[in-house]
Amino acid sequence: MESREPHLYTPAGTVADLSHSQEEDPLVDEPLIPDCALQSAIRREFQAVPTPCHAGLLSLLHVTYVVLSMCLAVLCVLKAGQEELCSSILGDVNGESAILFGKVCLWVLVALFTGFAQRHHSRTRIKGYLRFYRRMQALKHLPLAVHSTGNVLLLVVLAARLSPTVRTYMLLGIIGLELLAGLPCLICYTVKVMQFNRDQPAPDVSQEEHSHDIDITHVPTETGFREGSSLEEVMEKQADLIEYLKQHNSLLSKRLLNLTAQH
Repeated sequence: MESREPHLYTPAGTVADLSHSQEEDPLVDEPLIPDCALQSAIRREFQAVPTPCHAGLLSLLHVTYVVLSMCLAVLCVLKAGQEELCSSILGDVNGESAILFGKVCLWVLVALFTGFAQRHHSRTRIKGYLRFYRRMQALKHLPLAVHSTGNVLLLVVLAARLSPTVRTYMLLGIIGLELLAGLPCLICYTVKVMQFNRDQPAPDVSQEEHSHDIDITHVPTETGFREGSSLEEVMEKQADLIEYLKQHNSLLSKRLLNLTAQH
């Protein structure tokens, strides 16, 4: 008669699974990173857009150019009795040529500013601020468009056979219209970028996640292709999401390393 002996061993993998469950379940159940800590870490890594100072300086130069151009036009081109003073300042260059040279220099400065702003706004798009990038896309190009349009009008005026007095008044009128159209664009751009730098918002994806937590009826943003949406828009949204997730994972890794070092 065979005696039944108790099993002295357990099936393979049982002890390992038990220890594995005891070690890892608390890590899974407990939140490793509070949302407030993650948001504060993202806010600390916020990089401000450094273009408001350049936009303000460009606005000041634009106003200075218009004022000096009017003075040159009145004193040197329209012959207000200051021919000797104009000759001592400008030399062999007449007043109209000096105004046109200044116009070309101002256009170059505006073009350089536009490229500089585009570079920094592209960085904000990579950082996850796609809505801000799109909102400022047209505004930061408007000053260059205004000055380029003014250049075309100046070429038309110079090509037309007008009397010197009429041509001077047309020149001043175009410069004045450029100031009225371009200066408000620069001021509006400066105000919006300064507000963005002051608020230091979280990336768009993070804001959407926060809004989902507050309002469960909120419809999530579509990142796939839908009818009526352009392929470029879909790719920009996907790039924004991928870049944000990379930053999110980097912050998670840093937090995990800190927790591991503490324990």
